[in-house]
Amino acid sequence: MTPREVAWRVGRAGRDLVAPSLHRLTDQELFGVDDLLAETALQRFRENTGRPVLLCRDRALEIARDHPDQVASVIAAADRAVEGQVRYFGYPAVRLGRPVDWNYDPVADVHWPRVPASRIDHRTAAGDPKWIWELARLQHLPWLAEAWLFTGDERYAAAAFDQLDSWIEQNPPGIGIAWRGAFEVGVRAMSIAVALQGLRDSRLLTPERFRKITWMLSQGAARCRRDRSLYSSANNHLVGELAGLATVAILFPDLGPAPRWETHTIRALAAEANRQILPDGAGAEQAVGYQIFTAELLLTVAVLLDSRGDRPPTEIVDALNRSADFLAAFVGDRDPDPRYGDDDEGFALRLGPEPQRTVRDHLGAVAAFTGNAAATRAGRPTITSAWLRRTAGAGNGEVVSPGDFFAPQGGMVVLRSGERRLTVDVGPLGYLSPAAHGHADALSLTLSVGGNELIGDPGAASYYGHPDWRTVHRGTRAHATVTVDGLDQSVIGGPFLWTRHARTRVHSVDLTRGVVDAEHDGYCRLSEPVTHRRFVIAPSEWQAVAVIDMIAGRGTHEAGTSWPMHPALDVTAVGNEHRVTRNGTPVLQILHGASRDLVREERKGDATTGLGWWSSRLESREPSWLVGARTAGSVPLAMATVLTTLGSRGDRASHLEVAVNAAEVTLAWRIGDTGYRIEIDTTVGSVRYRDS
Repeated sequence: MTPREVAWRVGRAGRDLVAPSLHRLTDQELFGVDDLLAETALQRFRENTGRPVLLCRDRALEIARDHPDQVASVIAAADRAVEGQVRYFGYPAVRLGRPVDWNYDPVADVHWPRVPASRIDHRTAAGDPKWIWELARLQHLPWLAEAWLFTGDERYAAAAFDQLDSWIEQNPPGIGIAWRGAFEVGVRAMSIAVALQGLRDSRLLTPERFRKITWMLSQGAARCRRDRSLYSSANNHLVGELAGLATVAILFPDLGPAPRWETHTIRALAAEANRQILPDGAGAEQAVGYQIFTAELLLTVAVLLDSRGDRPPTEIVDALNRSADFLAAFVGDRDPDPRYGDDDEGFALRLGPEPQRTVRDHLGAVAAFTGNAAATRAGRPTITSAWLRRTAGAGNGEVVSPGDFFAPQGGMVVLRSGERRLTVDVGPLGYLSPAAHGHADALSLTLSVGGNELIGDPGAASYYGHPDWRTVHRGTRAHATVTVDGLDQSVIGGPFLWTRHARTRVHSVDLTRGVVDAEHDGYCRLSEPVTHRRFVIAPSEWQAVAVIDMIAGRGTHEAGTSWPMHPALDVTAVGNEHRVTRNGTPVLQILHGASRDLVREERKGDATTGLGWWSSRLESREPSWLVGARTAGSVPLAMATVLTTLGSRGDRASHLEVAVNAAEVTLAWRIGDTGYRIEIDTTVGSVRYRDS
């Protein structure tokens, strides 16, 4: 951290100790001469005077007519919310008590204290703060509002107001875990504000209730402005805080500070859109889940501005479109979602009941608003896109098909051959100095065929619930790349902090020939420093993908490859190869070679090392094969892996030979009657290959 950031953090900590609760704005500061107890204030809200419309009955009736199955799913989710049934992440479903104790976690049987939020250390608490924060986001309230609009059944409105009343009573501004950080305050404000607008015609929305809710939202908005994330903390948290503040300002323009809040916040969001969505469309955090989350925070604000009749900032719309182009490049007709970096399953605004937002769900929402051609092609219609389409009235763009792709700032490569999709990560560790949500996966790759994952990213696994899971799943050994001396490429400083970043250098990416050449300096920190350089050779006409890993520098070292398998796959080890099957059918052969003797490795569900696990949801995992090989000796060392997809072409690779002569590496193997040869000169970076 810079001295300026250190001073800022010390000052904020001291302020919290002296005045641990929020600085509460007075009614005069918030409302000026207007009396929000007056019926006229609520009437302006009901009539949408000077504000946009997102949830409304006319639109709800159209959606119910056109999407009956999706509407039924939302109503079912609302029914569960009425009964207090919730499920978050990979934790089991639970039923909240009556009345709801909003500071009780029944999964962990933990009561979070009702003390000033700044005095709660969520990092050392007995419960998982992610669970209680998810409850406190109140993202089920929009479901209740939608269900009331779809059906007219007053019990949905009654449940929404009863729960919101009790939440406000139990969680006054600044008190309790729900107020621990402006980010949670901002995300929660979006759900409450949009749900309240959907319920604006309910007879249960009395002037007094409206005043209490508006007062709570305004205090939260002030908190988002005052305590917004800055410096090295200014990742998706800053966007969430700004989006929450903007939503309150846009939907409640009668608040005294609202015009000033909106002006400053929209300008800040436009700047963050350019920072956090890179010029090539990749998310700066190097985490697909957070890219989607950040984009949808921006999308929600843009939709509100647009539906009010204002033009959203060009920077925000452009960021949404280039992000959509980037994400759509990964998903063809049947390709699985890319799974790089952390993913906490966050929603900006939860209008649909789906437990996780997929890339296709997200692209459908973007397409509904911007009409982006790539998003239109790859996106999937959801209840969210139905609401946004009728709000913004966007048209459809030209349908295009994905091909090979390279994002130079984000460092992602996509190479295709028929139904085979290969991705290679040649990007940075993450965003800003903590790189909080990046993984030590430089030069890793994924492989899928026919929409089925073969080699993939094993997922985030955990944040707070299982710290040992988090350490392993962020580490290099769990990813499809190379470890040296058993160490991570980058140095962990904490669960959301890296103190040393491996820096990647791209020598060349040739999409036409299917060649990627890149290296990183993560192991230059060793007493005998080395670099890891990886060549991926995947011509579209080849059945196999060749991966050559060079360890160069000084000294004697051990190097090991890792290839994490999807849980649906089984593995048999034979000699220097791993044979991979799905339901008994061969799908992949992994053939290992090295310039020195190698040892084959395989693990599945290893409780001691934490290796050999796959996580599809936060706080859950299942056993899966992690295979690879290792070799040791004085550098330079060369390891080669030939990944042969089988399917209807069942010939396997054999006779793999690897040779190193100074800066030259030669690789040769056979598949059936065809011989393959690759010659690499690492000095000039030339890659020659042929088959005969």
